[in-house]
Amino acid sequence: MSLTVQPAKPSIGGIIHVDSDHLLDDETIETVRHELEHRGVLVFPHLHASDELQLAFTDRLGDRVNFTRKIPGSDADTPDVYKITLDRKLNSEPDYVLGTFFWHIDGITIDQPLPKATVLSARRLSDSGGATEFANLYAAYELLPEREKEELENLRVIHTVEAAVRPVHGTPTQERIERYRSLAAVMEQPLVWTHEDGRKSLLLGTHADGIVGMPGAHGRALLTRLQQWAAQPDLVYTHHWTPGDLVIWNNQGVMHRVVPYTDEGRVMHRTTIAGTEKPGHVASESELQRIYAMA
Repeated sequence: MSLTVQPAKPSIGGIIHVDSDHLLDDETIETVRHELEHRGVLVFPHLHASDELQLAFTDRLGDRVNFTRKIPGSDADTPDVYKITLDRKLNSEPDYVLGTFFWHIDGITIDQPLPKATVLSARRLSDSGGATEFANLYAAYELLPEREKEELENLRVIHTVEAAVRPVHGTPTQERIERYRSLAAVMEQPLVWTHEDGRKSLLLGTHADGIVGMPGAHGRALLTRLQQWAAQPDLVYTHHWTPGDLVIWNNQGVMHRVVPYTDEGRVMHRTTIAGTEKPGHVASESELQRIYAMA
C-alpha cells in the first residue's frame, strides 16, 4: 500500500494520499488518528467515497454520533449522513447552513460529549465561494502570552444557537428562539479546555454569547478579540474543494467556517465521530439572563 502525508502548513493541515481501497486499512486508520492530533485537519484529495465508505471510515475511527436528526437534510437518503445544502428540496430551513458562514465548532450547543471529529465529503460544488477555513485552537492557546493564559484560565463562556444564527437574522423572533431551544441547549463551556491528555485549547466560535461574571459587552469584546487571534493567517488552513475530496478535522481543537456561497446545487455529506470528553454543562437560565441584563 502507498500512503503519504504532506504538510499543508506548519501549524495546521495535512494532505493524505491513499487509494480508496486502502482507506479502512489499519495503517491508514492509525496514521489518521496520529496526524489528526497534530495537524488538526486532514485532506484526502479526489477520494470519491460513497456514503457507505464514509460511514465505514467514521466507524473505524470511533462511535458515530448524529446530533442533527431534527434538522432538514439529516438522514435524507442514508442514516447518520447529513446533507449540507441550500437546496430547498432537501433543506427547508437554511438557517443552520447559513450559520456555517461564521466560525463555529460542531455540536458545542448540544448537551453531550463534544464530538471528536467531523468527516465531510464534496458531492457537488458551487461555482464560486464554498471553500472551508479551519483554525487551530490548540496553537492559538499556545501562542498566547503567559500572563494572558493565566487571565483566561478559569473563565466560563455561554454558548447558544441564537448567537450562532444572529449574524443570519439579527435578533431572532421568539418563535425562532423556541425552535432553536428545542434543538439544542444553552451550554456553559470553559474558555480554556484542558483535555484528558493534558493539552489545552481555546473553545471559541460565533455561538459564544458571553462570559460568566462579565458585563455582556466586555465578555463579547474579549471573545471577538480571541476569535480574531485564533484566526490569524498562520493558524488557518483554507481548503478549496474539488469534487470527491474528503476532509476530516479534530472538532475538539479546530473551529471552522465556509466561505459564503449562494449556489443551491452545492451538496456536502457530513458524518460525525463521537467524543468521550464533555468539557461543559447546561447553563442556568438565570446565568443567561444575567449576561443579557449586564449588556
